[in-house]
Amino acid sequence: MRTLLLTGPGGTGRTTLAAATALAAARQGTRTLLLGTDRDDTLGAALGMRTGPAPALVEPRLTVWRPDPAQGFRDGLAALQDRAASALDLLGAARLDPEELTPLPGADDLALLRALREAALAEAHDLLVVDLPAAPRALALLAAPEELRRCLRRLLPPERQAARALRPVLGRLAGVPLPTGALYETAARWELELAATEAVLADRNTVVRLVAEPGPAGADAVRTAALGLALRGLRTDLLVANRVLPEDVPADSWLGGPLAQQRKALAEWQGTYDVRAVPHLGRDPRGTDDLAALGAPGAAPGAVPDAAPGARPGAAPGADAHAAPVEWTVTDRLAEDGVLVWSIPLPGAVREELDLVRRGDELAVAAGPFRRTVPLPSALRRCTVDGAALRGDTLTVRFTPDPGLWPRGR
Repeated sequence: MRTLLLTGPGGTGRTTLAAATALAAARQGTRTLLLGTDRDDTLGAALGMRTGPAPALVEPRLTVWRPDPAQGFRDGLAALQDRAASALDLLGAARLDPEELTPLPGADDLALLRALREAALAEAHDLLVVDLPAAPRALALLAAPEELRRCLRRLLPPERQAARALRPVLGRLAGVPLPTGALYETAARWELELAATEAVLADRNTVVRLVAEPGPAGADAVRTAALGLALRGLRTDLLVANRVLPEDVPADSWLGGPLAQQRKALAEWQGTYDVRAVPHLGRDPRGTDDLAALGAPGAAPGAVPDAAPGARPGAAPGADAHAAPVEWTVTDRLAEDGVLVWSIPLPGAVREELDLVRRGDELAVAAGPFRRTVPLPSALRRCTVDGAALRGDTLTVRFTPDPGLWPRGR
């Protein structure tokens, strides 16, 4: 199954483009599921129909689904109360009824991640189009599975779980109660769910499509979003320039200024991204006829090919190909320079906004407002950091073998 995630700056018609993209794919013969995220039915407004927690058929080969985060939160907390029933009864705690629960902050994001995982793993469709939130929130959302898994492994390492029979003895010896088996079982279940979600995002058939209005604000937002996606190793396929004004606007019209800004932004984008322009209809699109009139690019079939030799860094392939995988490669330069070089693609990164910190077998990389901690490849764990440099759109980190850890004779 292919997964297409759409995001971009807020207020740029992202939801409308998600609906138009899904419609175009369905009319090309692809069984498509359109997944919405907004609590307000903005997706339904674009489609000209109501959407909700029950999947609804828009037209042949196109289904729309907008999960209810409140219901998911109530179901999850009810299940947690059932699993912790003995502890709650021992404490004399009063159970919470599902009807009295309201979602906590972050429940929407968790519901979206759960729906994304369920829809991708169900394989009932050929294409999943996801209307993600605006770029800043979407980037945090896409980073959540990896970060939460890392926190779980640090706080409750599975290898530290004591055998059930030894737990009382070890507790008396240590003088403190040990974490219960139920806690580890819950952590293991969360680990599996997060790993499944992360696998969907990292899959070769998952790409992110950026939507923005060409102009100064849109250019800044796209540059920032592209940097955040690259740091996470997420692939992009297209940049959709939305609401593009017609070229025949009179020079003395008040639209002359906005048109000049759009031309400048489009020229800059076309040197870096694979840009597809979507026209301004002069009104808010409503219904499938308006969505079809936009001519939004669909989603190309097939698997993601390997990166073409000499491909332009940061550039995406055309509409008939998927984006090349984002790879952090290690180059062996021991014979020439005595170092191993780790290359990290970071398009749009600024030298003054980069920071690197090594902690044990992990490397924390900060680029602009984004930060990611990644495990070092096995060979680099036996090395010390020798330096780093930003060359073009690639951050290169040099590692020198540690004589005390490096195998003799290599």
